[in-house]
Amino acid sequence: MPILTSIRDIFFQPFSVLFYPFHTFFAFIRRTTLLGLFLPERTTPIPRISEAAVHKMPGTKKRIAIMTSGGDSPGMNGVVRACVRMAIHMGCEAYCVYEGYEGLVRGGDLIRKMEWHDVRGWLSEGGTLIGTARCMAFFERAGRLTAAKNMILHGIDALIICGGDGSLTGADRFRAEWPSLLEELVSTAQLSEEQIQSYKHLNIVGLVGSIDNDLSGTDATIGCYSALARICYAVDLIEATASSHSRAFVIEVMGRHCGWLALMAGVATGADFIFIPEKPREDNWREEMCAIVKQHRKLGKRKTIVIIAEGALDREGNKITPDMVKDLLADKSGLGLDTRITTLGHVQRGGTAVAYDRMLATLQGVEAVKAVLEATPETKTPFIAITENKIVRRPLMQAVQDTKQVSAAIEAKDFDKAMGLRDAEFAEQYKSFMMTTAVKLDAEIMLPEKERMKIGFINVGAPAGGMNAAVRAGVAYCLSRGHEPIAIHNGFAGFSRHHDDKPLGAVRPFDWLEVDGWASKGGSEIGTNRELPSESGMETIANLIELYGFDALFLVGGFEAFHAVAQLRKAREQYPSLCIPMTLLPATISNNVPGTEYSLGSDTCLNELVDYCDKIKQSASATRRRVFVIETQGGRSGYVATLGGLGVGASAVYTPEEGLSLDMLAADVRHLKEVFAHDKGQSRAGRLILINEKASKVYNAKLIADILRDEAHGRFESREGIPGHMQQGGVPSPMDRSRAVRLAIKCIQHLEHFGKNVHNKVKTDPMSATVIGIKGASVVFTPVKKLEDEETDWPNRRPKAAFWLGMKEIVDILGGRPRYQLPEPDLTGVKAKDVKRGIAGVE
Repeated sequence: MPILTSIRDIFFQPFSVLFYPFHTFFAFIRRTTLLGLFLPERTTPIPRISEAAVHKMPGTKKRIAIMTSGGDSPGMNGVVRACVRMAIHMGCEAYCVYEGYEGLVRGGDLIRKMEWHDVRGWLSEGGTLIGTARCMAFFERAGRLTAAKNMILHGIDALIICGGDGSLTGADRFRAEWPSLLEELVSTAQLSEEQIQSYKHLNIVGLVGSIDNDLSGTDATIGCYSALARICYAVDLIEATASSHSRAFVIEVMGRHCGWLALMAGVATGADFIFIPEKPREDNWREEMCAIVKQHRKLGKRKTIVIIAEGALDREGNKITPDMVKDLLADKSGLGLDTRITTLGHVQRGGTAVAYDRMLATLQGVEAVKAVLEATPETKTPFIAITENKIVRRPLMQAVQDTKQVSAAIEAKDFDKAMGLRDAEFAEQYKSFMMTTAVKLDAEIMLPEKERMKIGFINVGAPAGGMNAAVRAGVAYCLSRGHEPIAIHNGFAGFSRHHDDKPLGAVRPFDWLEVDGWASKGGSEIGTNRELPSESGMETIANLIELYGFDALFLVGGFEAFHAVAQLRKAREQYPSLCIPMTLLPATISNNVPGTEYSLGSDTCLNELVDYCDKIKQSASATRRRVFVIETQGGRSGYVATLGGLGVGASAVYTPEEGLSLDMLAADVRHLKEVFAHDKGQSRAGRLILINEKASKVYNAKLIADILRDEAHGRFESREGIPGHMQQGGVPSPMDRSRAVRLAIKCIQHLEHFGKNVHNKVKTDPMSATVIGIKGASVVFTPVKKLEDEETDWPNRRPKAAFWLGMKEIVDILGGRPRYQLPEPDLTGVKAKDVKRGIAGVE
């Protein structure tokens, strides 16, 4: 059997539904009120409570306790913050249980009431500030009895737990035993019947905090993308020294029963080989690895990276260790490579949460509080999950059982079942990795000569993280299938004016050895430019496409790229050479391309912005009472400002969609004065306000900072900060890299579907000019004409429907921002003229 039979099989399985982790928490924000976000049947908005007014709330309402348990994961502090503030916002009292189940058993000051300000600044902290610890006592009934007593003495009958499947299983058992525990407490005279009367039922809600992303029923667990970021950062560093010495590195990552981290790291870094427990290589894995590494070295690669999950197995269920892989690579009778082993260990858990994990933790924390308040004694213990683009509640024990099935399938050597039990994203990513690592390795997947296409690759617009990864994946697919990928350097400007420069023109074939190293590179290695085809000269572009014989165009870029495809499509009637299939992969930090809810580079941008704001907030906190006004990029789309505000806990966010007025500023000034007046002197007193660069024609970051400083009358300070183009990022995030690979493959497959010499078909087929996008839980190709006519706000260069707008309400609520009057809409056209002349009234 050929070594790469499994690779060939993978190529021809359809890339069905592209899983999109980052967008999965967005669908539920499409509605405009918070209750509407989570409970579609209810439409009453939650009244917003200012931070300074929280201490005035009357009476003791429902008491909700929050705790973290099991292994720590980045984002747990975001969960605690969201739960505490949402509970207070809903009129409840919030408690934190310190040291996990140990705190429940020991009680005392390990169960503490939390105030609004107690969780200030927690979003930017790593680990878990309320602690987690193993508790052997809780495994025994006597320990659980003591825990129940401590909860009742504190008046708590609702518990939100963030941890792994073991911690959540323990919580469900605790709930099941609750009635009998109360009976025993009364029968042993530890509590009276009156004391337990109001606590007959225990409500528990789980959130999954795990870097392994190993729980079934959810597409992502809190902390997994932060851990992936640590791994990719380490691999990027190792690659530099590996290349310098022409070495091989075997990198072991966490994942005893789940290979998600190893798989995603392999895709994002362009590793040569990976080992995961769910999908062992065929019986000849040694020969397969050596063949791939040998081919890569033959092509001229100076480094070899093998990523192995700690639970990696062969087909017989035998453990594969890093030492085994190292010995094979270093074998003098074989490859004879200078090989090193790096075990990343607990560094994968460390550090602060990335932007995605902060948002996921916040949104799931908000939903957990609602789940607690709505639970009945008959409600099965739920956990909060992300699936099918929604925040949802799922039965906890069903998910735990499904997770155990994966481990059981691996142990039984039923690896097909193990892969099937993972979500669609997992299998799709595995296909992507196999495709990009097997370039020129299997002649059987090559197309017949007559079906091979010449495909032009061009980047248009501003640079965005993931552009190079997308080009690399597209080139890899083309070479594997026999197509000819051609780079068009520096956008349409380079194409039109420098295509035939000597000695090196703007139109030239890709060098795979060079392209293979682009997985982790930021910017655009083939250059990019904002110039549109009409500005370059449509006739010139059409003639050049005919001159170079392109059969298709693959564009990567932002709104300018979308506009460019629209222009090329419209010009087809006049220029027949433009009747070739073309598709756009959106890549822009603004995330403002119609037809998609996600663009390459947006996650990288948010990570850079969050990192910048963390540093600024540290400065603001150190000087006690200071407000920083941060200007974000994004054009006329408030996406970056809003999601950044959620990730850093902004006090206010100003966006072009909502606008900005003097009344809004006045309300925020009053709010900040009140906040600082009630400040208890904590070190985390700094505040951030985020404003999109085009939120207002008058008010910018500096002016707002000046207004705040003047109106504060010495009560607090204000400064402005403008991160500018650093928001485009350096090294792209793992999320942007892995999505780039999968989306680019889909794009080339779409172009490949049309084939060569299809001018007449292209003229009548609206799918011949498309944008690939993520809508809901699916990847879709949308005709550009449909987007032009129905979904594009051309004056503001953004989609008509801003799917993320509802998230701003959550930012305001958790930031304690009071309600404010929205700006009046601008009058335009004749109506505006008549009103200014005094011949018409203002409605």
